[in-house]
Amino acid sequence: MTDFDRSAESYDRWYDEHRPVYLSELRAIRAALPKRGRGLEIGAGTGRFASELGIKIGVEPSAAMAALARGRGLEVHLARAEKLPFSDNSFGFALMAAALCFVKRPLAALKEARRVIKPGGRLVLAIIDGDSPAGRKYWSKRAGRHFYRGARPLGAAAAAVLLKELGFGGIKTFQTLSSQPEDVKKPEPVRAGHGEGIFVVISAIKAKRRAPRAGGGTKRRLK
Repeated sequence: MTDFDRSAESYDRWYDEHRPVYLSELRAIRAALPKRGRGLEIGAGTGRFASELGIKIGVEPSAAMAALARGRGLEVHLARAEKLPFSDNSFGFALMAAALCFVKRPLAALKEARRVIKPGGRLVLAIIDGDSPAGRKYWSKRAGRHFYRGARPLGAAAAAVLLKELGFGGIKTFQTLSSQPEDVKKPEPVRAGHGEGIFVVISAIKAKRRAPRAGGGTKRRLK
């Protein structure tokens, strides 16, 4: 049993206890998601995002979290992001919401996401931005944030570079949460760009041609 299996219910309650944060994050993701198409959430957790965003299919390695997600109507496959149980070009878009920082092999996970997205489809990557001042402060306190103790920080700029190296284009970023979650009393606005918000959403389009191999420098950082 993993930490996420043991803590699934308390993880899920966090979204009720910090509802303004949750609503802010949903708004930022909605700004980046396509309006239509068959979607997949990779690292679906307890289904909090997929259930509100109209995504019907998810992948989640924690059985306890998957059970809660199924209770929200999500079709959940027990699998890891590095090995998705779907054929090539199966989805119009894929969402990874605050999941990549927990993946052991993030580059492999992004390649798998690219594989299952149709050419011209979109990958939406939501991260806790390790580049912004507010994001650095958040990560500096992760020892006291139970769910992020084992996570690895990722900056929006490095993530965008990696996506380009993997053959994604049309990259756009959206940000929200300039205050620490415990200080957020009402939903915060979503702004274009990154560098100020804790929660950053990156939207990228899969090229319709074969993608180049990722560059060595970024690969070494995220392997």
